[in-house]
Order: sequence, then structure tokens, then C-alpha cells
Amino acid sequence: MSKYKLTWKDLTLHDFKVYLFALFKAFIPKRKITNLDELEEFIQTKSAWVTQVTLYGYLKTRMGTRYVLHFENDKFMASVNLAKWNMYSVALQDLVFFTISYLKANLNYQEVEKAKEIFFRILDEEISNKMPLEIIEDAKKNFNDRCQKINWDTYFNDLPFNSSALSLYQWAPIADDLKKLDRKIVLNSVILKWDVVKKEFRERVKF
Repeated sequence: MSKYKLTWKDLTLHDFKVYLFALFKAFIPKRKITNLDELEEFIQTKSAWVTQVTLYGYLKTRMGTRYVLHFENDKFMASVNLAKWNMYSVALQDLVFFTISYLKANLNYQEVEKAKEIFFRILDEEISNKMPLEIIEDAKKNFNDRCQKINWDTYFNDLPFNSSALSLYQWAPIADDLKKLDRKIVLNSVILKWDVVKKEFRERVKF
């Protein structure tokens, strides 16, 4: 992990902009996704949105009125930052695999090797947003490992977002005994957010 000292602004300013932008976009007509650049933007913004909404929503639910006070604690801040980036890296993987698999199975898209290109480019661009290099390298390795096993014809329809749902359960800085109680709710909350993203993708994609 990076050795710089985290501050409240480091953790939330970029996240808040992404979240606010997603809310704003909900009220304007959504353009069709017709090429890989537009697909990449969709994957990046939706993965960030799902990560932030589910992680911060879970923390706020568990901490209640003390939620904001925890942002003055450097140790807690570091844990949240670590959770955010690890969850985001898995969310990106799941959405890249889902979209490319959907395109192949439903729209006869054959250039599945573009999945790696899109994923790696998004991660490299996140360096400017202080995504730790260790997490980026681990994410690339994990992506390559998953690529060896994926069935592009069926992935989109075979619990495609299980990994990112489990990543919230794994990484959220909540006591293990509480997470065990929350497991079903936590996993369902992520899947429900992805259902929104899946619906939007099907409506917008036009390759």
C-alpha cells in the first residue's frame, strides 16, 4: 500500500464526484453504447458506483450516527481505502467479463481478447487516483487467472457478480462476528445493485 497519510479528502473527494455524477446521469437520457471506448467508460463508472454505494452504505448502516466521526481515525481510513480499491478491482473484473460475454453470446462479438485490454487500461488510468500499485498488479494477475477458466458463452448468465459480492463481505472493515450475521444481506445488497447495472447495459448496448 502507499505510505502517504490518508485524509478525509483523499478518501472521499473522487468517490463523491463519481457518485454525484452517477446520480446526475440518472436524470438525463442515456446514450447507446456503440464502441469499446463507450463500453470502457460504462465499465469504469458503474464498477466505481457499485463499489462506493455498497461499501459506504454498509458502513453507514452498521455505524449509525457515529459514521462520520470514524473518518477522523487514520487507521479506519486506511482500512476503508484498502477495502474500496480491492472491491473495485473485483467489480471491474466481473463487469468486464459480463459485458464481453453478453456481447459474444447475444450479439456475436468475437474479439473477447479486448476484455484484457479494457481492464488493464482502466487500472493503469486509476494510478492518477492513487489506486495502490500492489492492488493493481494483484488484480491483473487475478484477471489473467480467471481468463484461463472463463466460458465466454455462458458467463453473463451464470452468477456473473458473485466475486464482487463476496469481496464486500471479505474487505469491509467490520468485525467478523457482525459480518457473519450480515452475510446474506451484504451479498444481496451487491447483487441488487448489479441488477440495475445489467438492466441498463442491456438497454443501452448496440454493437
